[in-house]
Amino acid sequence: MTTAKTAITPPTHTAPPARFSHGVRKGAILQVAGQVGFLPAIEGRPPTPAGPTLRAQVLQTLANVQSVLEAGGASWEDAVMVRVYLTDTAHFAEFNELYDAYFAALTEPPAARTTVYVGLPAGLLVEIDAMAVLA
Repeated sequence: MTTAKTAITPPTHTAPPARFSHGVRKGAILQVAGQVGFLPAIEGRPPTPAGPTLRAQVLQTLANVQSVLEAGGASWEDAVMVRVYLTDTAHFAEFNELYDAYFAALTEPPAARTTVYVGLPAGLLVEIDAMAVLA
């Protein structure tokens, strides 16, 4: 028996600009594609970054990942891996403070990996993806 694969696009997100999904659920696995700090979508308008600061973009990016998790039937408690891509090594300390505060209430934090990546579109400072396993 084959488990169906379901594409996930929350109502807060625009349709992806290419042939990919914001998230995909197959069985108990939910993979969230890399999310950035775009504000919730407004029809007819291009995506808009949450702001120029790392704080604004990190918090919006985490909210965007959470939207995909929830649309796929998961929560941060179900996340087993989070991958973070920053555009500047100078952002590590501030990012870690924001990340720690954001996940302070989690029973068990997910595994995580943070790296520097310079390929994000101009003005974007962070990208985050996640994998969740549902019972």
